[in-house]
Amino acid sequence: MNTIKIRKATLSDLEAIQNISTQTFIETFAALNTPENIANYIKDSFNSEQLTAELNNANSQFYLASSDNEILGYLKINFGDAQTETINKNALEVHRIYVSQAFHGKNVGQLLIDKVKEIAQQTDVDYIWLGVWEENHRALRFYTKNGFVEFDKHVFTLGNEKQTDLLMQFVIN
Repeated sequence: MNTIKIRKATLSDLEAIQNISTQTFIETFAALNTPENIANYIKDSFNSEQLTAELNNANSQFYLASSDNEILGYLKINFGDAQTETINKNALEVHRIYVSQAFHGKNVGQLLIDKVKEIAQQTDVDYIWLGVWEENHRALRFYTKNGFVEFDKHVFTLGNEKQTDLLMQFVIN
């Protein structure tokens, strides 16, 4: 694999974002959830209208990780009122960060989280926060290794199932 590049996505990347979002969501969660719940989440969260609205939101940004014109993973961050929960207006939320299973262990996730930390420093937020499913042990290890600490929990509803997300933060200032 050649050099991994991280670039800010635009509306012209809509189809690529839909594809990598769907692929990585299935890879990450399908084994532990019902096919109906997975399909409904994908239909509701990754449809063209929803992603277009997110791409057009000035307080949301998508970044794509690629190598040799292949999308390896992506990142979505939210600021201000685009955050999925009002915890702190002067925070940066990592709403989504996913890497294609074929590229796990290839430093893609690390480059994406490093990009988040760089953006956080440039935008002078107090901290970065995210929610991660308590059953996603790989992600929990990754965030802990990167200095994130648990500060709360919330319920995430996936279809007809209530799940617990751990809220984790990385303090900047």
